[in-house]
Amino acid sequence: MKYLVEVEKGREGAGDAPSVGPAYRSVFAKEGFPPPVPGLESCWDVFRMSVERNPDNKMLGFREIVDGKAGKYVWMTYKQVYDIVIKVGASIRSCGVGQGGRCGVYGANCPEWVISMEACNAHGIYCVPLYDTLGAGAVEFVLCHAEVEIVFVEETKIGEVLKTFPSATKCLRTIVSFGKVNPDQRLEVEKFGLAMHSWDEFLLIGENQHFELPVNKSTDISTIMYTSGTTGDPKGVLISNESIITLISGVVRLLQCVNEQLHEHDVYLSYLPLAHIFDRVVEEMFIFHGASIGFWHGDVKLLVEDIGELKPTIFCVVPRVLDRIYTGLQQKISSSGLLKHTLFSLAYKYKLYKMQRGTKHEEAAALFDHIVFDKVTLSAQYRAGKVTADVFL
Repeated sequence: MKYLVEVEKGREGAGDAPSVGPAYRSVFAKEGFPPPVPGLESCWDVFRMSVERNPDNKMLGFREIVDGKAGKYVWMTYKQVYDIVIKVGASIRSCGVGQGGRCGVYGANCPEWVISMEACNAHGIYCVPLYDTLGAGAVEFVLCHAEVEIVFVEETKIGEVLKTFPSATKCLRTIVSFGKVNPDQRLEVEKFGLAMHSWDEFLLIGENQHFELPVNKSTDISTIMYTSGTTGDPKGVLISNESIITLISGVVRLLQCVNEQLHEHDVYLSYLPLAHIFDRVVEEMFIFHGASIGFWHGDVKLLVEDIGELKPTIFCVVPRVLDRIYTGLQQKISSSGLLKHTLFSLAYKYKLYKMQRGTKHEEAAALFDHIVFDKVTLSAQYRAGKVTADVFL
């Protein structure tokens, strides 16, 4: 399939003007980009409107750790998450951070990550994700460069933030742990005149506070995402509400073009970093549709276990992860014996043939789904790109 179409011819250079190559666009948008959903002006509208439509739907799920082992998924509804978001937003405002302020978020994907993000969306505060892979010294650089005033931190990452002192304390005033606070770390923070709170303590700060939510415009900045770039320090990208809302419409268009549609009963496994725009947009799209997001519990070696427990209907991957799935699939097929190998190949080719001709994946090969594809330990369906891989047998 041809995925790009030329929408503008290249031009030869003339005078001081350089030559310009042709412009290409996704084949799914060859007639123009899809317009944003009517009524959506900001990322806060995405969440707020979904809460109004789907207050009792499951929104955020996590696995409780019992006796050192991850248990069943525990869920919060859209309304329950909304109530916590309002408290967190009020607590942030009580710390002196308002519209246009900067709030850092540092840690693995978890419910508190999304709640902190939505609190920022509510009050027009720039959400600034931080992550380790930007390189040595990147956390300190981003905290200083973005002038972060308050930062939410995974409990195990607090030590990394303390390493940025005293440089980061020029703007930073408050640290909030996603979990508990070590007394020694609290003392260290207080030496520099900063406040430090556990998650539960922070919720209490805004419990009886009320702040009017500002008007958030489509042109307002929603998040500053840092990339490593090719040289020098990390580069901060200013991403507006409009950009994210437009991307949501783009992904919806993509799904429609491959005969798919997102529903409120869909379930997504959140494991790709929310600090990257890919996962941020996918999760915003799930929130818009009132669907469910379940979080991995942070160990890549146990990702398959999380998948088995959650049973996601959509599983997004990047090439490295997809390569692992493909390699595992090929190894299983190669060692499964001639009969099972032949059966899988036949089932796969038949289902792919039907899907390429417009049949929905759940209708393309019902019999083969029952006798082949349902007998899986890992089912990874990257529906947006129409990649289906099953590690079975």
